[in-house]
Amino acid sequence: MALIRGLLDRIILVATVVAGGLVPGFINQYIQRLGGRLDQARLDLVPWQRIADQFHGGNLDRLIQYHLASTDPTFHAEGAAIAALRATVQQLQGMVDALHGSLFHQAAWLAVHIDQDIARATWGDWTPTFALSLDGLAFALLFALIVWLLFLGVWRLFAGIARYMQ
Repeated sequence: MALIRGLLDRIILVATVVAGGLVPGFINQYIQRLGGRLDQARLDLVPWQRIADQFHGGNLDRLIQYHLASTDPTFHAEGAAIAALRATVQQLQGMVDALHGSLFHQAAWLAVHIDQDIARATWGDWTPTFALSLDGLAFALLFALIVWLLFLGVWRLFAGIARYMQ
């Protein structure tokens, strides 16, 4: 039994160091994809901002209200689309701003606020990279330590139950 635990112990420790070292690369690629979406949304908003500059003193809210006040259903729908695009830019900018900081801050923020669509797209195109920065190595070791301690706790729990059952 000790041989099996020792073997599993080492496999889990090595696997979690590697897995923990890959997380920073995923986070970096997630942030790049998020930034790309923000850039595209801003580009999509530029023509509407130009119209607002030309006819509404640069006030995008007034352009949106002008569209929404129209009785023409197409024109009204354009107002809703412009408002949604502006909201998307604001939401993406908020996410980008929140992800400024250390790797540990980024990982904690993403653990709670990750956008599933962006994460899925990032995962689909993800190129595994092992972080060799000081933060990346510290993250890998801390991740491995936490998982390894969980493994030891679960192992001792089941070993105690097995001894009790005998």
